[in-house]
Amino acid sequence: MTNAIILSRRAVLAGAGAAMLPNDAAYAVKPADGEGASSEQPRTTIMNILRSGSQPSTKGSAEYFTGPVRIDMPFRAGAPARVGGAIVTFEPGSRTAWHTHPLGQTLIVTSGLGWVQTQGGPKEEIRAGDIVWIPPGEKHWHGATAATAVSHIAISEALDGKTVDWMEKVTDTQFNG
Repeated sequence: MTNAIILSRRAVLAGAGAAMLPNDAAYAVKPADGEGASSEQPRTTIMNILRSGSQPSTKGSAEYFTGPVRIDMPFRAGAPARVGGAIVTFEPGSRTAWHTHPLGQTLIVTSGLGWVQTQGGPKEEIRAGDIVWIPPGEKHWHGATAATAVSHIAISEALDGKTVDWMEKVTDTQFNG
């Protein structure tokens, strides 16, 4: 059986009109008659686009990282959401310290080749296109390989305002082992 998407003329025209709005426009969304309309006021949706290059890159703190690490486009959603993250780039040999996340972490590898390891587990290769889920409370580290840089998008949620618990640094023996 084939799944079909049916769009009304009204939906197509509304979408085309929205596409012509300026990039930073806020707009009201009002359901069409027969499409969930109610007597309530139109819902106003304000979208926030964080433009690439709108924030300066920062260096990863030597307290939490070994080697050169660049952090770009850090983001944090406003309440009631609690998700945040950043694009993180590790130069060859660079890595995080051991750490945990109270609600877990997702890594989306965007370029290069890197390593991730959980305490007591094997060191695993990660490469562009891989998605890594680290469960809540799992002690781990991640970063570049000894010879290759890696970049990933790191996403985590805050619990009581906290997204990460930093621990001791990964030793060269652990990194190269």
